[in-house]
Amino acid sequence: MEQHLHFSEAELAGRRDRACAAMQRDGLDGLLVFRQESMYWLTGYDTFGYCWFQCLYLSAGGGMFLLTRAPDLRQAQFTSVIPPDRIHVWQDREGADPIAELKALLDSAGCRGKQLGVEWDSHGLNAGNGLRLRDALQGFADLTDASLLVSRLRLIKSPSELDYLRKAAELADASWDAAVALAEPGAFEGDILAAMQGVVFKGGGDDPANETIIGSGPGALMCRYYTGRRTLSERDQLTLEFAGVYRHYHAALMRTIVVGKPKARHLDLHAAARDALSACEEALRPGHPVGEVFDAHARVLDASGLAEHRLNACGYSLGATYAPTWMDWPMLYHGNPVEAAPGMVFFIHMILFDSVSGVAMTLARTSLVTETGSEPLSKASLELTVA
Repeated sequence: MEQHLHFSEAELAGRRDRACAAMQRDGLDGLLVFRQESMYWLTGYDTFGYCWFQCLYLSAGGGMFLLTRAPDLRQAQFTSVIPPDRIHVWQDREGADPIAELKALLDSAGCRGKQLGVEWDSHGLNAGNGLRLRDALQGFADLTDASLLVSRLRLIKSPSELDYLRKAAELADASWDAAVALAEPGAFEGDILAAMQGVVFKGGGDDPANETIIGSGPGALMCRYYTGRRTLSERDQLTLEFAGVYRHYHAALMRTIVVGKPKARHLDLHAAARDALSACEEALRPGHPVGEVFDAHARVLDASGLAEHRLNACGYSLGATYAPTWMDWPMLYHGNPVEAAPGMVFFIHMILFDSVSGVAMTLARTSLVTETGSEPLSKASLELTVA
């Protein structure tokens, strides 16, 4: 079957070599991979089949196999470099026990008595399967939490990954332009959302890993998606958090549009948000803990008397992610010791919700850590948009 790869085989092999070196450093003989992001990064394997039990095994020596379901057999052959004879299928049937089948495959791979890392913290391994996996491998192998082993390697993006992120940022800007063109009194949120998503798809992009946030009126103070669409009134506010997505790489933006004449509170919150975003982007520097980005956020907003209206985190890493969220590790909060380095990408968000006045204001964009500081990937203006 012709392969559908988005990275060269050499780049994928280099990633696996780095993962193997990390395993050897940590004293691991192998890794049980359950995060779909990890599977995609290591092999190119692209699917939403992780809602069922599947596992990619990577040995510290570089050998690998995949255990999955029948619908993902050809998916793995088409999108990954996993050798076809190393793709195993567990059958759907009453009493099916894929974990027992995984144990048998691990035994055949010489894993008995070995030290195995597990991506316990994963949407691809629910609590029930995690408990069954722990019980099944008790006495067979020693299990160690290695949830962040691949995630840490994924933090610094390769040139090809950065190409995809820059394309994603272009799609995000186009999505924003589509929203601005339609936002006016009488506009239907559903039409705005459809236009925003449409330009991403027309640009060759993908579904985002979580729903686009859209809310107007009192719903503009929500920072989660909720169902039910509304028509904009003569004087309104519209909050949008969305991402351009290309080859699963996300570049997010967040804005609040004011419909009609802005309230004085809108103007004050926007000015504070813009100052805080500038301070955060200045603090995102190589060699500095990412917690300092949040500290800059808090310092500016608290000085403006907005401590009770801000959040306790102001962003997170972005890359190639799968549902249910595009938020990647690590997050920007006080005291986070992870050091920024060139090639890392972060979404930095200023979110101000004043429930007393009912006023919302958000301002956010995605930035790349460079050798000397940070570079916003979006070209969208930071000025307040008034429709």
